[in-house]
Amino acid sequence: MSKDEKIVFCTGGGCTAKLGAGVLSRILEKLPRGEKDPNLLVGYDSRDDAAVYRVTEDLALVQTVDFFPPMVDDPYIFGQIAAANALSDVYAMGGEVKTALNLVCFPENMDLNVLGEILRGGAEKVAEAGGILAGGHSIADTGVKYGLSVTGLVDPHHLYANDAGQPGDKLLLTKALGVGLLCTANRVGEAAPEHMAAAISSMTTLNKTAAEISRRYTVHAATDVTGFSFLGHLHEMMGGKLSCKINARAVPVLPGAEKAADDFLYTAAGQRNRNHTGPFVRFEGVPFAMEEVLFDPQTSGGLLLAVDPAEASALEKELQSAGLPAKIVGEIVPRTETEITVTY
Repeated sequence: MSKDEKIVFCTGGGCTAKLGAGVLSRILEKLPRGEKDPNLLVGYDSRDDAAVYRVTEDLALVQTVDFFPPMVDDPYIFGQIAAANALSDVYAMGGEVKTALNLVCFPENMDLNVLGEILRGGAEKVAEAGGILAGGHSIADTGVKYGLSVTGLVDPHHLYANDAGQPGDKLLLTKALGVGLLCTANRVGEAAPEHMAAAISSMTTLNKTAAEISRRYTVHAATDVTGFSFLGHLHEMMGGKLSCKINARAVPVLPGAEKAADDFLYTAAGQRNRNHTGPFVRFEGVPFAMEEVLFDPQTSGGLLLAVDPAEASALEKELQSAGLPAKIVGEIVPRTETEITVTY
């Protein structure tokens, strides 16, 4: 692949390309609801990570879809990241991946070997998840976009909703934040190679292990942290009926991310996140760079779990023993005037 192709290939993508949460909410509010189906356990009205439809008393389908433009130059790595990101929604619901379909937008005049590498990376992640790549759909487009439509299975009695947390629950994050900032810094040649390598390692890591370990504990709610940022997805978890306290010093952060924020290398998506979620947040002594990390759009981010306080430390320890940078970062409290309080 030539240097010019790399410039065209990576134009700033990943979950930074998502529509802002505020715009999306206004669109969804106007969609016709139709007659309510009691078997639709989770739909778009709950702002959850995937749809869940009950098939039998003990079995439900999990359906999700995700795709975006590249955020790295290497097409194989991009394929891995895009697939890991799409698969994550099934894990966030407590489910297991079963099948996946490729979604591809690709310019007809671009080297088809690039597309082959994207699909190879995606296929490897689907296989790692234990799923079957069963087909897909492609269209000619002016830019590259790739992702998956994923179907999983879950026991409806052990479903992870995103807003079912309880006062007293500990909030546990399984991956470090900062990939949006680092990808932005990398695009302008300001990210140290070892820092970008750590970001890529995080983005290509499936949430499968974290999800499997979490099922052995009492998890009341879960979501995966993606384009709407840690604070944006945390706001959705509160569901308008709970509040929480976050210890910013406990939040795992990728090396180089805070420096990128200090150097003003943040994204438009991060500022949309701040505009939408900021009114629900009070910062107490938190450095501006750390605020930016908490608003940073994540691509293939970690799981954010609301865990029974009696079991949270044991879960944290087991996740860390599995090689994950998991940390207890806060707790849910009864609803107060300020929904999210972040201390330092």
